[in-house]
Amino acid sequence: MLADILARLQKQESAGESGVAAAFELNWQCLEPEAKKLACLLSLFALAPIPWSLVESVANYSNLEFDLKANCTVLVERYLLQELAEDTYQIHDRIQELLRQKLEELTEAHELKRGFCQTMVAVARSIPQTPTLIEFAEATLAIPHLAEAATVYQAWLSDDDLISPFLGLGRFYQGQGGYAQALPWYEQSLSAARKRFEDEHPSVATSLNNLALLYDSQGRYSDAEPLYIQALEMTKRLLGDEHPSVATCLNNLAELYRSQGRYSDAEPLYIQALEMTKRLLGDEHLSVATCLNNLAALYYSQERYNDAEPLYIQALEMTKRLLGDEHSSVAISLNNLAVLYDSQGRYSDAEPLYIQALTMRKHFLGDEHLSVATSLNNLAELYRSQGRYSDAEPLYIQALEMIKRLLGDKHPSVATCLNNLALLYDSQGRYSDAEPLYIQALTMKKRLLGDEHPSVATSLNNLALLYKSQGRYSDAEPLYIQALTMKKRLLGDEHLSVAASLNNLALLYKSQGRYSDAEPLYIQALEMDKRLLGDEHPSVAASLNNLAGLYHSQERYSDAEPLYIQALAIAEQRLGANHPNTITFRENLEDLRRNRQPLFKRMVAFVSRWFQ
Repeated sequence: MLADILARLQKQESAGESGVAAAFELNWQCLEPEAKKLACLLSLFALAPIPWSLVESVANYSNLEFDLKANCTVLVERYLLQELAEDTYQIHDRIQELLRQKLEELTEAHELKRGFCQTMVAVARSIPQTPTLIEFAEATLAIPHLAEAATVYQAWLSDDDLISPFLGLGRFYQGQGGYAQALPWYEQSLSAARKRFEDEHPSVATSLNNLALLYDSQGRYSDAEPLYIQALEMTKRLLGDEHPSVATCLNNLAELYRSQGRYSDAEPLYIQALEMTKRLLGDEHLSVATCLNNLAALYYSQERYNDAEPLYIQALEMTKRLLGDEHSSVAISLNNLAVLYDSQGRYSDAEPLYIQALTMRKHFLGDEHLSVATSLNNLAELYRSQGRYSDAEPLYIQALEMIKRLLGDKHPSVATCLNNLALLYDSQGRYSDAEPLYIQALTMKKRLLGDEHPSVATSLNNLALLYKSQGRYSDAEPLYIQALTMKKRLLGDEHLSVAASLNNLALLYKSQGRYSDAEPLYIQALEMDKRLLGDEHPSVAASLNNLAGLYHSQERYSDAEPLYIQALAIAEQRLGANHPNTITFRENLEDLRRNRQPLFKRMVAFVSRWFQ
C-alpha cells in the first residue's frame, strides 16, 4: 500500500531531501515508458480522489493509446498510486511533487496538460445552473481537479476555454446557494480574462455579466449595476449595437432594475431588447417569445395586468407554433399566464393552466424535477388564495419534500418552500405550526445569503406578521423595524418594498390603537407608491384604503370616505369589478356609510336586511 512506501520515504528523511528523491528514483527506474506517462498524467490532478473516468478522458484528449488499466495496476503495485475504491485513486503530495518534476522532462508534457484542461472544460460545461443532488454528487469528485485546471494549469487553457472552469465552479456552488464559495471563482474569472485579453474581449464581458448576476442574486444591487453596464458597453464595442448578445445584456440590466422596483428604467431596456431580437432573428423566434415574457413580467410586477396579458398570450402561442403544443417551454408560458390570472383573482381561468403546466412537466421531465416542484407550489398558492386549505397543504408538502430530495436540506429553495407552508398555516390560524417553519426559513436564509439580503428582510416581515396576528405586538414590532431598516439599506429609501414595510409597521400600530404613530407611516407609504407607480395604480389604491381604514377606526368619517372612493375607483378601473381587492374596497366604503348613519337608521337598515 501507499503507506508502506511513505514509511520507507520517511525513514530516509534522515538522509535529507536527496535520500527521499533517491528512493523515488529507484522506483521510477523500474517503470516502463507507458507507466511513466500515466504517472505523469496522474500528477496533473489535485491532491484529492481521482475518478478513473477523468483519467481516461485526459488520456483520450492527449492521444495516449496504450493499456491504461494495466499500467495503473503497475503504479499501484509500485506504491506510486493508492486505490481508494473501485475506479477511484489518489496520489500522496510528496509523490505528486516528484512526478510533476518528471512531467516537465517528458516531450508530451504540453500535450498532457492541454488534454487535462480540455477534460476539465468539458466537465465545467456539463455543470447545470442549478445542479440537483444527483448532478451535484456526479460533479463533486471533479471539483478539486477543475480548480487545479483553473489555477495551476491556466496557461494551457485555450482562449475560448479560459473562463469555462471558473464559470463551472461558480455554477456548482451558486446552484447550491453557496454564494460566498461561488464569489471568488467569478472574481478570478474576471481577473484571468483581463490578464490574458486586457479589457476588450467577449470573455471579459461574460465574466462581468456573471459576477453581476451573482451580486444580483445576493441582493447586492449597487455592486451589480456598474458591472452590467460595463458588460453592455463592452459587448456593443466588440460586436456592434445590433447583436443578440447586446439584447441579452439589455435584458439583464432591465431585470436588475425590475428587482429594484425601478420600472421606468427597466421598461425601455426590455422594449429595446424585444425590438432588436425581432430585427435580428425575425418575428417568429423563441428568443422573441422570451423577450415578450420578460416585458410581460415587468407589467405584471407593476400590476399592469391589461398590458401583461396579451404579451403572455403572444409568447404562449408563439412557443406552441415553434415547438408544438407539448413542450416544457410551453409549460413555462402556461404557468406565467396562470400566475397573472391568479393575481387578478381569476381563479377559474388560472387553475386549468396550472394543472396543464404540472401535467406537461411531469410528462416531459418526470415526477422528480425542480419544475414539477414549482408547479406543485404554484397550484398550492392558488388553492390557498381561494381558502381551499385542505387542497393546498398536500401540494406544499410534496413540493417541499421534492426540493429537499433534489437539492438537499440546505438550499434557498427549501427556505422558500418552508415559508410558503408557513403562510398556509398562518392563513388557517395554525400559528403553532407556522412559527417554527418561519424561523427555520429565516435561519436558513441568514446562513445561506448572509444577514443582509432582501429575502432575509421578507422572512423577518413574515414572522412579524405572524406575531401581529397572535396579538404578540412586542415581538412583532422589532422585526418589522429590522425589515424596514434592512430594506432601506439594501434597496434605498425609495423602493416599493420599503413602502410595503412602512404599511406593515403602520398596520401594527393601528392594531395597537397607536394611531398617531401609524398615520405618518401610512402617508409616507402612499406618497412613495404614487411617486414610484403613478396616481392610478392598484398599489396606490391599497395604500389609500389603508389610510382610510385608519381614519375609519378613529371615526374620522369625512377624512376616510374620499380615500375609500378613490381606492374603489382605481380598483374598478385597473383590476375590474370582481377582483378581491375591489370587492374589499367596496365593502369598506359601504361599511363606513352605514356607520355614518344615525343609530336609528342603522337599526332600521339592519332589521330590513334581516327580513329580506
